[in-house]
Amino acid sequence: MSEKFREGIPAWTREHAESLRRDDSNVAPVIYPPDERLDDDLHIWDTWFLRNRDGSVAEIDGYRVVFSLTSSSDLLPGKRHDVATIRYFYSRDGEEWTTGGVVFDGGALGQRQWAGSAMYDPDGDGGDVYLYYTAAGEDGAEELTYTQRIAVATGGTVRTDDAGFSIEGSWDHRIILTPDGDWYEREDQSRGMIYTFRDPWFFEDPASGETYLLFEANTPVPEGAGECDDPVWEEFNGSVGIAHSPTGDPTDFELRPPLLDAVCVNQELERPHLVVRDGTYHLFVSSHVHTFAPGLTGYDALYGFVADDLAGDYEPLNGHGMVLTNPKGAPFQAYSWLVYDHGDDLLVSSFFNYFDYDRPSLDDVGLLPPEEQQRRFGGTLAPTVRVALDGDETDVLGTLGHGHLPLPRETLPTPWWERDGDATRGGDY
Repeated sequence: MSEKFREGIPAWTREHAESLRRDDSNVAPVIYPPDERLDDDLHIWDTWFLRNRDGSVAEIDGYRVVFSLTSSSDLLPGKRHDVATIRYFYSRDGEEWTTGGVVFDGGALGQRQWAGSAMYDPDGDGGDVYLYYTAAGEDGAEELTYTQRIAVATGGTVRTDDAGFSIEGSWDHRIILTPDGDWYEREDQSRGMIYTFRDPWFFEDPASGETYLLFEANTPVPEGAGECDDPVWEEFNGSVGIAHSPTGDPTDFELRPPLLDAVCVNQELERPHLVVRDGTYHLFVSSHVHTFAPGLTGYDALYGFVADDLAGDYEPLNGHGMVLTNPKGAPFQAYSWLVYDHGDDLLVSSFFNYFDYDRPSLDDVGLLPPEEQQRRFGGTLAPTVRVALDGDETDVLGTLGHGHLPLPRETLPTPWWERDGDATRGGDY
């Protein structure tokens, strides 16, 4: 790759990642199955709030709303990505959630829809709800494909009445971003184990008022470019992409250079999103143990970076980037973390992944009998994790209940270790 592609782009380097480690500041407590799942008929995984244009959590006539990727719970968990469907759920208290139903009744782009974000703007030109999603697979293809494009659906309208909450309307779907091959790798350029151009996340910059989309991508690295000490590492080329709306129109975006890349380090920087606190920008991504380049020991974990402005020089939180990971004895218990601000703390949502499972790779799940694959998959919202943020350092404080997603104005319960006089907060590491 010529220098122009990476010049001035902050990097998550091998030197940073070489110091990754589990310790009592970043390990979550062990998760146990809840007494009741959110919906027994569904596998539920990647989840995101309906947010206002300024990024705050939307509250509509007392309801808060989340969207999730879902499939039938009759399906083997490993097959769920092939048929992913976006559903919404609503709640008055952030603890008890009601299934609202499938968002799109036909018309969605791609063979299936993967994660994104949702913005509530009742004064906008596209209905109340703008739903950004990943159009995965080629429309109309008979065989399953893995093409990825970023789409937006407009035209959804919110309704509330005595029966509850609903999102209705005639949706208009359009592709708004595809990779350019220069800043962002096209599928035909990919040499890595996984190709990515997905996970759009709407963001309005509080400093400038400008409108953006963040997304997960890969940086093009031509074979033999000499970017890494070992040519094999060049196949690990994840990045956090960004697009800008020159007019503020939330359906019209132009690609800009990446905010961050991880060339030579990691293939996937999933579900990028930002938390801005006191003028400081905190960029978060999720990643897997198996997407780190050879010679690095990573984890299924939430990773974070900090800068003084949106296009700033992002440096890894805690010196290495890891903010929250699973215990050694339950390395895949949660995934797909999403962070939001709750005043004194950060709150981190995720989904309950595989439990009672301590093999070193998720590839081994397929070796289990089907009934064991089903039993060991959580398939619902995980406990929300409380994380302290102090400058460029973080510290895991403990957890709330499964799927407990309080708004910033709502008081958090007293942590169990304070109630019981026990200082232990995390799992084994």
